[in-house]
Amino acid sequence: MKDKIETKADVGLSDVSLTNAGSLYRILKATGVVRTNRWNVQRRTTFAIAIGWVPLLLIVLLFNPGTLMSFLRDYRIHARMLIAVPALLLALSWMESTFRTIVEYIRNARLLADDSLASEDGLMVGLRRLRDSVLPELIILLLIVAHTWLSFSILADATPWFATATGAGLHLTAAGWYTVLISAAIFQFLFFLSLWKWLLWSIFAFKLSRLRLKLVATHSDQHGGLGVLGLMANCFAPISFAITAVIGATWRHEILNGSAHLINFKLPAIALVVILAALAFLPLAFFVPPLAALRRKGILEYSTLGQIQTTEFDDKWIAQRAGHESQVLTEVESGNVLNFSQLYDRIKTLVPIPVDRATLIPLALSIAIPALPTIFAEIPVGVALQDLLKALR
Repeated sequence: MKDKIETKADVGLSDVSLTNAGSLYRILKATGVVRTNRWNVQRRTTFAIAIGWVPLLLIVLLFNPGTLMSFLRDYRIHARMLIAVPALLLALSWMESTFRTIVEYIRNARLLADDSLASEDGLMVGLRRLRDSVLPELIILLLIVAHTWLSFSILADATPWFATATGAGLHLTAAGWYTVLISAAIFQFLFFLSLWKWLLWSIFAFKLSRLRLKLVATHSDQHGGLGVLGLMANCFAPISFAITAVIGATWRHEILNGSAHLINFKLPAIALVVILAALAFLPLAFFVPPLAALRRKGILEYSTLGQIQTTEFDDKWIAQRAGHESQVLTEVESGNVLNFSQLYDRIKTLVPIPVDRATLIPLALSIAIPALPTIFAEIPVGVALQDLLKALR
């Protein structure tokens, strides 16, 4: 019976993927941009830039060459197409490979109890059904169309390459129209697609946390054997990098135009960090209840066993030590007490969420690095470096 269940689970894991599916994937595969079972990040990035950024440069050169410097200096469009879009494509690729690694670990480490293997098979089938659905990408397209229709006139400004001011308001240039209809749509589609794939991972994490997991309180990863799940949180770093770069570019533009100061974005920046951290760690938070229960159970069980062991040791080698003092440190029982103490200390340090420094650092850097251009828009680099050097003294 066990062999039949394992075989069924293996079949369920035969098509492990979060991202290689959907209408966009099928279109890119049919056109040769991507190949089967290969993410082709460089090719996809080149394709996106060739459609979203290069035509803008050519349009400016052909129809309005006098605004070329305005285009080249506009950090907003470059942040979206040359920074955020590649970062989002990297995030999708990273999610794909890491998800495969995690599912393979779950199978190879036999993390699931035997009666949960069939449930995991059903989980993978349901996840593939969601992944292959056309509806999510259709909804994303409709949202982009609605957002463009309702807000493009509000977001437009009189940047020479983008729009010109007239008596009736702003008139978009050819490059401006291309930005609104094509370039912005590419970024927005990849952004919402990344969030959709992240939602799929969150659904998988939630349902996995509800299965019967064979967790070990003394596991060396300090997360009961779930430490590998922290790898997935790192995959959110490119998404947060893209979001911070785009938002930071808008704030930088407002600072350079004199319509805002860095202090004006203090509360929005705090809110941004909180939201990004919540999104990154929400899937891992689902494992807090089972890990917290594991820690409580481990402390109780090992405390009971430790009480018995140390009481027997104390009776034999302390209360009745007369004439045997020289043997205490050489007996195997002394080493057993020490080893048991180390195991108990490991349980006490168990962290009930698969997050550690290796998980926090990439996310922190993904927020801090793209924020630097915004900071330097008001605080010159030289001044910032001087302050850092003074702080080191």
